[in-house]
Amino acid sequence: MAGLIIATLALALWVYLMTARGGYWLAGDRDDRGEPGPPAVWPRVTAVIPARDEVDTIGTTVRSLLGQAYPGAFSIILVDDESHDGTAEAARVAAAAAGSSDRLTVRTGRPLPAGWTGKLWAVHQGVAQATSTAPAPDYLLLTDADITYGPDALGPLVARAEAGGNALTSLMVKLRCESLAERIFVPAFVYFFQMLYPFGWVNRRDHPLGAAAGGCMLVRPQALAAAGGIAAIRGALIDDCALGAALKKQGPVWLGLTERVTSARPYERIEDIRRMVARSAYAQLGYSPLMLMGCILGMALTYLAAPVLAFTASGLAQALGAATYALMIVSYQPIVRFYRRSPLWGLALPLIALAYMAFTLDSAYQHVRGRGGLWKGRVQAQVEAGVAEPK
Repeated sequence: MAGLIIATLALALWVYLMTARGGYWLAGDRDDRGEPGPPAVWPRVTAVIPARDEVDTIGTTVRSLLGQAYPGAFSIILVDDESHDGTAEAARVAAAAAGSSDRLTVRTGRPLPAGWTGKLWAVHQGVAQATSTAPAPDYLLLTDADITYGPDALGPLVARAEAGGNALTSLMVKLRCESLAERIFVPAFVYFFQMLYPFGWVNRRDHPLGAAAGGCMLVRPQALAAAGGIAAIRGALIDDCALGAALKKQGPVWLGLTERVTSARPYERIEDIRRMVARSAYAQLGYSPLMLMGCILGMALTYLAAPVLAFTASGLAQALGAATYALMIVSYQPIVRFYRRSPLWGLALPLIALAYMAFTLDSAYQHVRGRGGLWKGRVQAQVEAGVAEPK
C-alpha cells in the first residue's frame, strides 16, 4: 500500500510539472525565436565586466564583445577585482589587438567592504562609472569574464529589449558540455534551473516570478536605479535571480536560452561541478535546515521514487512507477537535444539528481564549516549575525 501511495504521488507530481509549470521542460524560450525587427535608433550600450583572476578567458571575452556587429555606440568597462594574474593587462592587449583600445576602460576595483559579495561590489563600481559618464548609456550589459559572444549576439538582444520595453533582458548562455563531467551535469543544471524558474513564467508580464541568468543581462539603467541599484542585492549569492526579481517590479523581464553566447569556463571534473553547485545551493534554501530537509525529500519523491518502484515493486505500483519514469525521461529530451547529447541520458536523470542532492547537502555542510559561498578565495555566504566578512 505504501508503494502505491508513493507511486501515485510521484505520478501526480510529474503530471503537474509537465502540464502546469510554465512548460519549463520544453526549452522553448530562445533568443532565435520570435525575433523582433531592429529599432529605429540603436541605443548606446556599455558592458560592465567584473573580473577577478580571469587571465585565461578575459581576452576572448573582450575580443568577442569588441567584435560585435552592432550599429550603435558600444563600449566596455572592466573592473579588475584585486586580480593577481594579469587580468587587466590581458584585457588591454585584447582590445589593442582588436584596434579598439578607446572602447575599453579598465578600472582598478576598490577593497571589498563588509556586506558585499565580491562580484556585486565590482559590478556596482562599474555601473557607477558607466552611468556617470556623458553621454550615459541607454543599456548596461552586465556580463561575466568567461563569456564569449557571437558577432550577431548584441543586436538581437537590444532589439528584443527595445521591442518589449524590458527592464531586463537576459540570456542563459550555453555552458560548455565537452568533458564527461560536463556531459553528465551541465544539461541537468540548466534543466533544474528552468524547473525552479520557468522561463515562460518569467517572461509573462502578469506573472510575479522574476529571474535572470548572470552571464548575460541587458539592463535599463533607470530601472536599475529605481530598484535601488546593485546595492539592493549586495549580499546575494544568487545575484542574477535576485536582480531579476527586483527588476520585474520595475518592468517586463525576458529570459531565454541562446546559442549565440557561450561560456568558456571548463568543468573538467565532477569536483568542479560540486564546488559550483555547493557555492550557492544552501543560499537558495535560505540557509534553513527545514528547507534543506524538504528539498531533499522533495527531490527523492520527484526523481528517485518512480524508478525505484519501476524496478522493485509489483502490480499497479510498478506500473505507475514505470509510467512516471517514462514522463521524466521525456521531459529531459528537449534540453538534451539543445546540448546535442544522446537521448539515452534521460535514463540517467535519477542518478544525476541524486548527485545534485549530495551537492546540496555538501553546500549546507560547507556553510556550517564557515566556508559557504567560497569563490576565488573569498567566503561570502550569510552567517547568523548577518553576512560574512570578506576573507
